Amino acid sequence: MSNSNNDVVSVHRSFDLSGKVALVTGGTGLLGRHFCEGLASAGASVAVVDLNAEMVLTFAAELQSRHRRKCIGIACDVADPSSTERMVDEVVRELGQLDVTHSNAATKTDDLAEFFAPLESYSLETWRKVMAVNLDGMFLVARAAGCAMERAGRPGSIVLTSSIYGVVAPDPRIYEGSCYLGREINTPAVYATSKAGVLGLARHLAAHWAPKGIRVNVLTPGGVESGQNETFKMNYGNRVPLGRMARAEEMVGALLFLVSDAASYITGQNVIVDGGLTAW
Repeated sequence: MSNSNNDVVSVHRSFDLSGKVALVTGGTGLLGRHFCEGLASAGASVAVVDLNAEMVLTFAAELQSRHRRKCIGIACDVADPSSTERMVDEVVRELGQLDVTHSNAATKTDDLAEFFAPLESYSLETWRKVMAVNLDGMFLVARAAGCAMERAGRPGSIVLTSSIYGVVAPDPRIYEGSCYLGREINTPAVYATSKAGVLGLARHLAAHWAPKGIRVNVLTPGGVESGQNETFKMNYGNRVPLGRMARAEEMVGALLFLVSDAASYITGQNVIVDGGLTAW
């Protein structure tokens, strides 16, 4: 009985992130805020990373006050190699180490009309803007973080955010009569392509850094409620065994598992949190 109790305590402790330092790109976005909250609540000090300096500083201060962990905000353009390298250096300098990196930033660009444009007339300029963040940025952040972990001789965990549409194609029937923030929407080919690329990148990095004790995995969310109209929610829910879209906070548990010692033998994997959509 004593050994059994000790095993239970050990399992519980394996989820504890106390003393760890985590950075989250896209940290002030819809999912990013929940990821940062989850990491801080599990005991980690958190670097909130995003484009807007005022927003990251404000949110980091809120996190620190709520969770009594040292948290910092850093403005960073993940598509810029020098910016990502400076950001990782600042995390290590200000928080002392780097144990967890969640590369979560993505973009729809500043022009939603161009982002949701039809495939037949899609702009190469818009394609490249999206790829620069969604795929190049994933590579740049992971490279800078992995190199910092390698230099420090510390094991670490890197998680990249993909999308269900990096795994399967979008069902066009979902989008009939559907809107996002009052605008007709679709899932552009560039988004699906960039998110599929994340999977290949993660597998490569996982194999490359495994000898150094650095694990690399993917978190793939299904559709999350974020301003879609009721028609979209209904159409999407009808394609999902659980019958609804996800809530943003439902992604957090998978992240905490992947970055914790509970997942110490997991690398190169894609954890799909989609309500069963890909089971059908």
